[in-house]
Amino acid sequence: MAMMTGEQYVESMRAMKLKVYMFGKKIENPVDDPILRPSLNSVKATYDLAQNPEYEDLMTATSIFTGEKINRFLHIHQSPEDLVKKVKMQRLCGQQTAACFQRCVGMDAFNAVYSTSYEIDKKYGTSYFENFKKFAAYCQEKDFTVDGAMTDPKGDRGLAPHAQPDPDMYLRVVEKREDGIVVRGAKAHQTGAINSQEILIMPTISMGPEDKDYAVAFAVPTDTEGITMIIGRQSCDTRKLEGSELDVGNSEFGGVEALVIFDDVFVPNDRIFLNGEYEFAGMLVERFAGYHRQSYGGCKVGVGDVLIGASALAAEYNGVAKASHIKDKLIEMIHLNETLYCCGIACSAEGSETESGNYMIDLLLANVCKQNVTRFPYEIARLAEDIAGGIMVTAPSEADLRGEETGKWVEKYMVGAAGVSVENRIRILRLIENLCLGTAAVGYRTESLHGAGSPQAQRIMISRQGNLPMKKELAKKIAKVKE
Repeated sequence: MAMMTGEQYVESMRAMKLKVYMFGKKIENPVDDPILRPSLNSVKATYDLAQNPEYEDLMTATSIFTGEKINRFLHIHQSPEDLVKKVKMQRLCGQQTAACFQRCVGMDAFNAVYSTSYEIDKKYGTSYFENFKKFAAYCQEKDFTVDGAMTDPKGDRGLAPHAQPDPDMYLRVVEKREDGIVVRGAKAHQTGAINSQEILIMPTISMGPEDKDYAVAFAVPTDTEGITMIIGRQSCDTRKLEGSELDVGNSEFGGVEALVIFDDVFVPNDRIFLNGEYEFAGMLVERFAGYHRQSYGGCKVGVGDVLIGASALAAEYNGVAKASHIKDKLIEMIHLNETLYCCGIACSAEGSETESGNYMIDLLLANVCKQNVTRFPYEIARLAEDIAGGIMVTAPSEADLRGEETGKWVEKYMVGAAGVSVENRIRILRLIENLCLGTAAVGYRTESLHGAGSPQAQRIMISRQGNLPMKKELAKKIAKVKE
C-alpha cells in the first residue's frame, strides 16, 4: 500500500471503533469533535508533509523490510544521518503546526523495542524480535500512526509495582493462555492515543524478579475490546466550542492526551515483545527515554520558532520593535531555541549502531538535550509574555470585536502601531497566549518539563553516563598526580 494522504488518514481514523470519554460523556465521533479535531489535524499534517516533494528527504525513508518508501515516523534508524533527519523532520512539523504532532512517541518506541527485543531473543531464544519486525512491517505497509505508551499511573511512587496496595497501578499480565496473554492496568498522559491506529506498550521503570508480571511489551489496535480512553483537560480547551477562530489562537492544530484503560485486554502471542524477562525492562526504558529526549531537540524547537516569530510580530504591532531591550530579548529567545536544536543534532550525529543493526543516539547528549528542554522553553515563554504585554490575557473576545455595541470601542482602544489592524494584533496575541498558557502550552511548556521523564530522571542518566572516573584520570595525568 502506498503512503496515505492526509485525507485518507482521517478516513482511516473515522473507521476506528474507539471508546473515548470526555467531560463524563462518551464521544461517538472523535474525528469531528470540535475539541478533539485540531489534534487529529496535527497528525494529518505529518501525512500531508510526507506527500510534499519539497520535504520528501526529511519526511520519508526506505523501509528496511520491503525497500519501499515509507513515512519516516515508521522508520528503523539505519545511520547517524537518519537520526539527524529525524530531528530536522520534527522541527519542521513543529514549525508547521505550532503544536504536538503526536507521532514521536511511536517512532521512538519502534526503535527502542526493535533493539531490545533482539537482545532478549539472543539471551533466551524467544521470538520477540521476529514478532516486532512483523508488526513494524505491517504498520509501514498500512502507513499507520502508532502511539508509544510507557507511563503508568504508578500509585505510591515509593513502592515497586508488585508492592502497590492496588496491583493495577502498573500495567500487568493477569492471565497467560496458550494463544496469548490478558493484561490489566492503565497508561497515563497518552499523547495522540485517540489519533492512532495501534498502541505499543512498554514498561515504565526498571524491575526486579517480583515484578516480572509487569515486565511486558506488546502492541494492539487502539479499538481493541477492553480499551477505554478518557481525555485529559487542557487550559482553554472549551474555547474550541465557541466557534471563534480568533479566540482559540491556533484554531487548526492542537494536541490531546488521554488516560488509557486496559480492562482485561487480550494480546495474541505474535504481538508480544517482552513477557516476564524483567531484567530487560530497564534497558527498554533507557533506550526509549534516550530516543524521546532526543526528539525534544526537534519538536520543541519548531514550536519555539513559531513563538519567537509571534513575539517579534507582537513587538512590531505594539510599536516597540526598535527598542534595544526588545531586540535583546528576541536574541535571547533565538539563542536558547538554537541551543536546544544543537543538542538534538549533536546526540544524533554521535549515534552508534546497536547489536540489532539500528542506530542509537548518544545517551549522555540526549539527556543533556532534554535537561535543557526542561528549562529553556519556560524562559522563552516568559520572554514572549514580557514582549506581548498583559493585553495577551485580557484582550476582549472576538464577539466583542464584532459586536454591534462594543466593536467600535474595541477597534478604538485596542489599536497598536499605525497600519496594523486590531484584528491582526489580537490574532498574534491569542497565538502567544495559546502557546504559553493555553492548549498548546500542554505540548510546549509543561510537556517540556515532564515529557520523556522529569528533570531528575535526566540528571540520574547524566550522572551515569558522565564518566567521572575517566575525567579524574585526565586531571591526574595533567597534574602529574602519583598515588
